[in-house]
Amino acid sequence: MSTPLLHTILFDLDGTLTDPKVGIVTSIRYAMEKMKRPLSPEINLEWCIGPPLQDNFAKLLQSDDAALINQSIAAFREYFAVTGLLQNELYAGIADLLDTLGKQGLRCYVATSKPTVYAQKIIDHFGLSDYFVRVYGSELSGHNAQKGALIRHILQTEGLSAATTMMIGDRKFDILGGRENGVRTTAVSYGYGSIEEINNAQPDFIAHSPSEIGTILLL
Repeated sequence: MSTPLLHTILFDLDGTLTDPKVGIVTSIRYAMEKMKRPLSPEINLEWCIGPPLQDNFAKLLQSDDAALINQSIAAFREYFAVTGLLQNELYAGIADLLDTLGKQGLRCYVATSKPTVYAQKIIDHFGLSDYFVRVYGSELSGHNAQKGALIRHILQTEGLSAATTMMIGDRKFDILGGRENGVRTTAVSYGYGSIEEINNAQPDFIAHSPSEIGTILLL
């Protein structure tokens, strides 16, 4: 039996469309400073790019205290909402990729654990809004921050067929969330997931650049 043609593409944001490292890392350091738990400059925080903030701060604080975690997230957003979200760079080739996909009739959505209000501002800032049917993210409360739940919400809300949808992202959360919902998956290696993490998640495809994403999608 042949594989159904793709109609819909779900794109992760951080580490897939844009490189948010400076803004996210600076916002985390700001939050931990406010929590009187400053982090050493030598600590690598790249692992924080991708997972929900709730998970990140639980690990950083070594605590499952919801009030403490929420306080940290509020401190993070003090910096991120004003400055951090635009300390961000668009990966080279992404705009060309999205333009090509649109001309080929593929419908693209953003599917990110980042709150929708921030994700939309980032997409608008980089002039990408016309390439996407809609930007989907989490709520500020944390609802739909887990990628599996978010993808399920998008499929149901938009009336999409899992068989003709693909999820593209750089972390295991994107790949596992896609597999959980029966959609095909492509992992990108230029983001923040290690090759080991990507391989363990078992994506259907791996792309090493935005142009390779196009090659995979337009086979």
